[in-house]
Amino acid sequence: MKPIHWSFPLRGAVITALALAAAAPLVHAASQAPVAAQNGMVVTAQHLASRVGVDVLKKGGNAVDAAVAVGYALAVVYPAAGNLGGGGFMTVQLADGRKTFLDFREKAPLAATANMYLDKDGNVVKGLSTNGHLAVGVPGTVSGMELAREKYGTMQRAALIAPSIALADKGFVLEQGDIDMFATATNDFRKDPASAAIFLNKGEPFAVGQKIVQKDLAKTLKAISAKGTDGFYKGPVGAAIVASSQAGKGIITQADLDQYKTRELAPVECDYRGYRVISAPPPSSGGVVICEMLNILEGYPLKDLGFRSAEAVHYQIEAMRHAYVDRNSYLGDPDFVKNPLDRLLDKGYAEKIRAAIDPKKAGVSKDIKPGVAPHEGSNTTHYSITDQWGNAVSVTYTLNDWFGAKVTADKTGVLLNNEMDDFTSK
Repeated sequence: MKPIHWSFPLRGAVITALALAAAAPLVHAASQAPVAAQNGMVVTAQHLASRVGVDVLKKGGNAVDAAVAVGYALAVVYPAAGNLGGGGFMTVQLADGRKTFLDFREKAPLAATANMYLDKDGNVVKGLSTNGHLAVGVPGTVSGMELAREKYGTMQRAALIAPSIALADKGFVLEQGDIDMFATATNDFRKDPASAAIFLNKGEPFAVGQKIVQKDLAKTLKAISAKGTDGFYKGPVGAAIVASSQAGKGIITQADLDQYKTRELAPVECDYRGYRVISAPPPSSGGVVICEMLNILEGYPLKDLGFRSAEAVHYQIEAMRHAYVDRNSYLGDPDFVKNPLDRLLDKGYAEKIRAAIDPKKAGVSKDIKPGVAPHEGSNTTHYSITDQWGNAVSVTYTLNDWFGAKVTADKTGVLLNNEMDDFTSK
C-alpha cells in the first residue's frame, strides 16, 4: 500500500497553509502556490487560526491537539463558519493505525416537531427555519472538541484554548475578506442586539484595519477552559443559551444541552489505485460519495487522458453525477435509515455505472433517479492537519449558513447555528 499523500483543494474562502520545515523558518502561503513541509501541516481558512495550530505542533502537541486549538480559534477569527454554537465532523488517522470518526453535528431540540415551520394552511413559512432562534439546533462543537482532546490529544485543555481567549479578549485586525463576509449579514445583525454589539461598530459596518474585540466570547472560552463541556452546556453559558432561545421564541432547553453527546463511529474506507482512503461515514455523506466516485474513476485511464483534459473532466463530472444521485436517494442518519454502504462502495457496482456512462455525451441527473440534487452551499469551513509522527486530522464544521441563524446567545458571544434548515420543512 502506498503512503498517503495529503492535498488540500482551494475553494470558497482563501485557504491559508502554514507548514513546519526542519531547521527552517515558518512558511506562510495564502495563495494557490504549493506549500511543502517535513514536520507537519496546518491548512485552514484563516491565517490566524493556522498560526494557532502550528504553534501547538511546535510545542510538541499532536495533530488532534492542533485540531482542537484551531477549532476554538476559528470560532473567534472566522465567525461566519468557525463556531462554538454549531457542529461538525472529525476524521482521525493515528500513526499507530487507529482511525476514528467523531460526529458532533447539531441535533434537533426535544420539542421539535415535523410541522414547526408550517403555517396553519400547511405552507412553509419563509425564513422560519433559517433565521432566528427557532432555526437553532443543539450545538455540538464543544462536545466534539473535548472528546477528541480527551481520547486522542496529549495537551491540557487550557493550553489549547489560551490562544483563542487572547484573540477574543484583545481582538484582531480585520482584513478585506472579513469585511466582505460581515457584509453578507449586516442587515440581520442589526435585528439582533447581541450580534450587533459584536459584529457592528456602533451600529455601522466595520472597516478594514479596525479591530474587533469579543469580550463575551472570551469569557465563554475561559469557562470552557476551566470546566470543559460543563463550562458550555451547564452553568452561566448554558443558562444564557437557554434564556436567549426562550426570549427569541426558540425551543432549546437545558435538557437539550444536558443530553447532547458526541458519537464515535468507524470511518468509511476504500482503495484507489494503491492508496487507502479514510473518510466520513453516515450521517455524513462525504466519505461514501468520495469512495463511490473514486471507484468509478478507477476504471478510466485518467493519467493518459491528461490532467483537466475534456475527457478526464467529463468522466469526473459523470462520476459525481451518479454518486450524488445515490447520495440523495439512499443515504441518511444511520439512527433512522439503513444505508446500503456495501452496495454503494462495491467495485462491481462502480463497474455497472461506468457501463452506463456515455464517453461522448453528458448524462442527465433526473434520468438516473427521480429528483435532482439540491443546491450545495459553501457556507462551512474545513481544515486539515498532519504532524511529525504521521497523525492526521480532517475537520468539517459549520453554523450551516454563513453566521448561522444570525443570532447570538446574549452575554456569551456565541453565534448560533441554523441547522434545523437541514431537516425537511414539509
